[in-house]
Amino acid sequence: MPTFFASLARLLEEIASQQSRLQATTLAADFLKTLEPDEVEPAVSFILGRAFQKYSPKTLEVSWATLSGVLQRVTGADWNVFGEAFSRTGDIGDAAMAVYEKTKRQRQAVLFQTSLTLTELCRSLIAIADAEGSGSREKKERIIIALLSQASPVEAKYLVKILVGEMRTGFSEGLMEQAVAKAFEVPLGTVQRASMALGDIGEVAGIFKVQGKAGLENVSLQVFRPVELMLAQVANNVADALKEHGGETAFEFKYDGARIQIHKLGGEVQIFSRCLTDVTRSLPEIVDTVTSNVKAGEAILEGEVVAVDSGGVPIPFQHLMRRFKRVHRIEDIAKQIPLRLFLFDVLYLDGKSLLELPYVQRRQTLAKNAGKIALTSQIVTSSAEKAEPFLKDALDAGHEGLMAKKLDSPYTPGKRGKRWLKVKPVLEPLDLVITAAEWGYRRRHKWLSDYYLAARDADSGEFLEIGKTFKGLTDAEMANLTQRLQAIAVTQGGHRVVVLPKIVVEVAYNEIQRSPKYKSRMALRFARITRIREDKAAQDADTIQWVRAIYERQFAKKGRYKTAAN
Repeated sequence: MPTFFASLARLLEEIASQQSRLQATTLAADFLKTLEPDEVEPAVSFILGRAFQKYSPKTLEVSWATLSGVLQRVTGADWNVFGEAFSRTGDIGDAAMAVYEKTKRQRQAVLFQTSLTLTELCRSLIAIADAEGSGSREKKERIIIALLSQASPVEAKYLVKILVGEMRTGFSEGLMEQAVAKAFEVPLGTVQRASMALGDIGEVAGIFKVQGKAGLENVSLQVFRPVELMLAQVANNVADALKEHGGETAFEFKYDGARIQIHKLGGEVQIFSRCLTDVTRSLPEIVDTVTSNVKAGEAILEGEVVAVDSGGVPIPFQHLMRRFKRVHRIEDIAKQIPLRLFLFDVLYLDGKSLLELPYVQRRQTLAKNAGKIALTSQIVTSSAEKAEPFLKDALDAGHEGLMAKKLDSPYTPGKRGKRWLKVKPVLEPLDLVITAAEWGYRRRHKWLSDYYLAARDADSGEFLEIGKTFKGLTDAEMANLTQRLQAIAVTQGGHRVVVLPKIVVEVAYNEIQRSPKYKSRMALRFARITRIREDKAAQDADTIQWVRAIYERQFAKKGRYKTAAN
């Protein structure tokens, strides 16, 4: 029997109301058990706020202007009702539900004569993604109108969240792995390994539903299926990194570039950004370099691309991001902004996953298969006296600092741990999300140029503001950012514009302080934007938990000044 979307919406309401992660996991597990085999995979994606599988190249490309226009047409609402609701909750789905509850909706002819099912929703989302060319916006609008016209308030809430890609129920991918393990009575470790290999917990759940545990016994990495990146924590200095790793450590240059994952099968090469977006068309010379040097039939490699000047000296990160966004006249910009590739890891080679191998062995395998492609500059030492000059060499060469890698560390996709550490000589910058902006004054009066900055709550998914700044960007960057922010504005009019949390910026600051001004109880002192992180999505932003950890770390070498905010 088909499952109605209303059932999934009610589940999400229950999950969002739970204080207990265990109870939320149990609710999700019980729901997964009830689904038909072809419903499991999309249901998992929807619960996690995704329209499609994690690795899918499909995108909805539905602007907030389009979606908000549809909501107004379907509900016949005074749009101030939405703005007021959003200002109270800060959640776009809650605001949509409030509008549905308070207004008499003007229903139009709909495509579905019965309640919306998960399968029908899946088909509709695919149709939205596939709409291209002349008339595509109108076609997308018709489909969204059909979906929202007969939605109940709670269905509208979660349809909007899926369309925007902002679920914020606090139910993480890790909890979904636990739910899948519980639903299909499979060890959690088996689920996690399969999820790492396939890159999508929804697909894993679908296989368990049909084939059981036996269906995943031979699952491995797949070329052209991007793998979640292994992440690093921060060490204050090389001595702390050595202490954490308990002896010999591989120190490597941390380049001021963009991390990429390279997939090769025969003569075909695809390149994915750190967001796992396909950027192959933008980097043709990297494709050529890999094709001519890597002789393995199948490979998944990781590396860093750095933009350089005519003398090979690294140039600022924002120039590199111009390469990643360009898909036309690539040859021209390739001459203006040449790139260098440095490899640092290999995850898969000729049919074998190398994730479980110690890092030192993966590095040796990489060296044997990289041809003439440079590997990241590296020393292996247990001596801080030897590592400190190496750090200076990295900084003198225009790079960010060092990576410190534990020699016996496996590759753990999507996990941030202490087996890999970042060593930088300055207070760690933060990657934060812009949640609102204000029109500037005097020279900046034409631009949204005062930006509210937020960190992500790892537990709830909420974005919590920790500061505001108008410093750091050029006039051209502010003009461009104004256009982008207006396109995702939730509330217009007035001096302050609230936007969807989509744009990530790197922020430098002098100190983190306690503050009653923000809900987060944290505030940045002298914040300034150092670059726009085009290579990161909102879910990659730093967490409020990490901000609090940095705050605590500030007092390792100085005393605390007690205030009421403490």
